[in-house]
Amino acid sequence: MAHKTLGSSASHVSCLDLWREKNDQLVRQAKVAEDSSLPLRRQQLARDALEGLRGLLCSLRGLPATVSVLPLELTVICNFITLRANLAQGFTEDMAQDIQQGLERVLETQGQPEARPEHGLRGLWDSALRVSSLLPELLPAFHHLAGLQAALWLTTNRLGDLTLLLQTLTVSQSRASEDVLLLLKTWRPPAEESDAPLTLQDARGLRDVLLTAFAYRQGLQELITGSLPKALSSLHEAASGLCPRSLLVQVYTALGTCLRKMGSPQRALLYLVAALKEGSTWGPPLLEASRLYQQLGNIAAEIESLELLVEALSITRIPEAHQLLIEVELLLPRPDPASPLHCGTQSQAKYLLASRCLQTGRAADAAEHYLDLLALLLDGSELKFSPPPCPPGPCMPELFLEAAAALIQAGRAQDALTVCEELLSRTSFLLPKRPRLWEDARRRTKESPHSSPWVSATHLLQGQAWVQLGAQKEAISEYSRCLELLFRATPKDEEQEVLRACFQL
Repeated sequence: MAHKTLGSSASHVSCLDLWREKNDQLVRQAKVAEDSSLPLRRQQLARDALEGLRGLLCSLRGLPATVSVLPLELTVICNFITLRANLAQGFTEDMAQDIQQGLERVLETQGQPEARPEHGLRGLWDSALRVSSLLPELLPAFHHLAGLQAALWLTTNRLGDLTLLLQTLTVSQSRASEDVLLLLKTWRPPAEESDAPLTLQDARGLRDVLLTAFAYRQGLQELITGSLPKALSSLHEAASGLCPRSLLVQVYTALGTCLRKMGSPQRALLYLVAALKEGSTWGPPLLEASRLYQQLGNIAAEIESLELLVEALSITRIPEAHQLLIEVELLLPRPDPASPLHCGTQSQAKYLLASRCLQTGRAADAAEHYLDLLALLLDGSELKFSPPPCPPGPCMPELFLEAAAALIQAGRAQDALTVCEELLSRTSFLLPKRPRLWEDARRRTKESPHSSPWVSATHLLQGQAWVQLGAQKEAISEYSRCLELLFRATPKDEEQEVLRACFQL
């Protein structure tokens, strides 16, 4: 009997060594993939490593949970989730299930295989932490798993659950605190032993990533809501953390925005210069620089910043290869068009440049920029002219109208007529071909309530262009057509606003 027990124990140790060796080999394979300069080979090596970890995890879960094997099993779970989240560039619901199964295995070592706390996953964490605190050999891997849970809850905005988890992990140091930033600073994951199984990313490194990501997310939200002193503090915290260069550009730009709004333009400018020096993502700092110079009344510098912005957005950049671990960018929300750091597309930047030139009396430059913009938007695409305008810029007919107005101001009446004719050819089908009864005209204009202001404004601009060319008869004809179209329609209040905007060109 004793001989059988010894044999079983030796077999168990031998399998444990083999499993650990397999884990270490797969981690090294992922590291090789990370260093590969060939995208396809990198992807294949990483996916092979992921499948290897999946198979290893299935083997470990096929046995009863034991304290001797569980540190390795939790480490494999962490490596599997880390690599999978990186390849998917985000967390998924089944990753949460992997975490939950890991916690259940911890409870299973204490004879609680069916434990299902009534408070759900949060209660499961409390129970598992009580067990792991009695088993020091589990703590490093357990805290690593907790870091992945924190990352998942951060990306899904479950900040209440995140706060309670961190309070549990920090035990007595900050139990009463609900400040996630403070809790992350207080959290001290145990260091891994030198002979521990290899990991793609340890718990302390993951904690630093969480700290930076949360500080940036919080700072950006505070900036949007106008809590500027708090935003400044949070963004400084993010800048001082584990911040990759690509993100540092965003953080410095946000700091510049914050300081500009707080009335410190010179300090803001220093951060914007630093942002431009940090990397090749120049769009956000250049857009913020244009806002700063506009606030200072430096029109020349503002226009130059916008010109550089258009140029920067025209460059197609090759995305940098990411490390195969949980990085700060992975924990950030998708870019929001409402964010002050959103610089839009090249055409949106071109429109901003053209409209600012027109507003500041640079009609000749504005005309050129509007023509470039129309060429950019019309090149190889069939565009629909359907109201209302889509933010952050106008709809296409309004672009044509602004372009024609700029050309008239620049003394290029003939070019303005060409632009107007192009607009009419694209919108005239929305209106009756010949005079009709009042009711018939109203019925047709209901289908596209803004079409009448567009077309009537076009005839108004054509009249102005003919006046500039000295052709009085043609000018009177266009003005008459403009009035005729206006008298056909009875726009509602919101339609009158569009009409008024068109005629202010």
